[in-house]
Amino acid sequence: MVIERTSKEIIIRLPSYVNTEGLQRLVDYLIYKEATAKSKVKQSDVNALASDIKQGWWKQNRSRLVKCNYA
Repeated sequence: MVIERTSKEIIIRLPSYVNTEGLQRLVDYLIYKEATAKSKVKQSDVNALASDIKQGWWKQNRSRLVKCNYA
């Protein structure tokens, strides 16, 4: 593996036999790090937003996913 830093980017060279599934997970993480690098949001705010989104999704989809058969 070779890591090179230029004035505009970091270049990582890997041999072709490296597992692409694991590499894709790494790339996904790096995309996340790049997208959030300049963010000033607190983790607690992110957690609260994620919780709100999950609750809203559950309210919209509960009846479709949970079938109650009361006799």
